[in-house]
Order: sequence, then C-alpha cells, then structure tokens
Amino acid sequence: MIWAIVVAAGAGTRYGARKQFLELNGTSIAAHSIAAARSVARRVVLVIPADFNPRDLPSDIDADVVVPGGATRSQSVRAGLDEVPLDASVIVIHDAARPMATEALFRRVVDAVEAGADGAVCGAPVTDTIKVVGTVDGVRMVVTTLDRDALIAVQTPQAFAPSALRHAHGSQRDATDDAALVEMTGGTVVIVDGDPENIKITIPRDLQLLGGHQ
Repeated sequence: MIWAIVVAAGAGTRYGARKQFLELNGTSIAAHSIAAARSVARRVVLVIPADFNPRDLPSDIDADVVVPGGATRSQSVRAGLDEVPLDASVIVIHDAARPMATEALFRRVVDAVEAGADGAVCGAPVTDTIKVVGTVDGVRMVVTTLDRDALIAVQTPQAFAPSALRHAHGSQRDATDDAALVEMTGGTVVIVDGDPENIKITIPRDLQLLGGHQ
C-alpha cells in the first residue's frame, strides 16, 4: 500500500501567514495537496505545526492521520513517518505549499521507485543563470558561474522505498528535502520530469498568481 506524507508544518515566516491553510479556488491549499497525493496513495498523513490546534484545521481537510511536526522540516517528516506502517510499499512526501502538483507527477515518482530506485524526485530545468558568490574584503563577488545544463530545480512530490527513507531519517540529520538525506546515506535518487506549473507558494504574490486569496 502506498502512503503519502503531506508536510504542512511550516510557520509561514516568509509569507507572513500560515499559507498552507489559506484558500485557493474555494479549497484550502493543504486540501488541494492532500487530494493530489490521494491520486496514488491509499492513506495520507498530514503534518501540521506543533502549536496548531487540529480543531482549527479547515473543514475540507480529510487526511487519514494528523500529527504535529517538529522544529525543522526533517523533524516534521519524521513525525509523519512514525505514523506509516512498516508494510507500506512506497512512501510519497509532498509539500502542502505545492497545491498544483498533478497526478502525472505523483505517478512518475512512484513508478520510478516501483521500478527499483531508492528515491525519485521531480526536476524542472533551471532557466536563470546561477552564480556562486563569495565575500572578499567585505564585497560580494562572483566566484564562478554554474553550467545551467547540469542543474535542475527540485520539486515535490518525491517518492521513496520505505527502507531507504527510514534509514535516511534514522541518521537524525536535517536537510532541505528528503532526497538529500537519502543521498547522504548512500541511496540512489533518480530524476523524473517535473512541471514548471508546480509552483511552491512562498510569498503572497505566488498565491495571487494562482488565483487564490488570503
């Protein structure tokens, strides 16, 4: 059985509000993401902020399990992972702040894991030029310019073989995504095609572009 963990435990510092519970086209952002995860998962765990009362969740939230998260993203995922049974066949991790993820994205990462990968992530081409910078005598300067063809912008959903994901989180390390933890612990992570429309809502303008409101 495929399980999904939808991470909605952020404080929304950059946004200025807990964006995951705001509305997009009449539905809460978190509910959009849960519905997308259900396109492949039989069960969904929702991880919410540790100081958030579950009774205050939007009425359209229909996760099978709701748990409080931790101080970091990795700690929040581990809280969700504790609720996933050992007989899960694939575990999908998705950020609640990406409500536009499609069933096709979920299916791609799951298919890659079912084909034998330890993990699979969605990747979109990088369109901006990326430069590495450093500071010399108090002045920020370009150190080098990276080859854009060798770079991707990683998105969620991400899918994992349960043994690889549990091993990675057993290290108790923190990372910006779960694929990084799997990589750190020797796992193989493959890339599938992402979607430039799979926007992560970070600031109010992102939600406005998608047609939502505060």
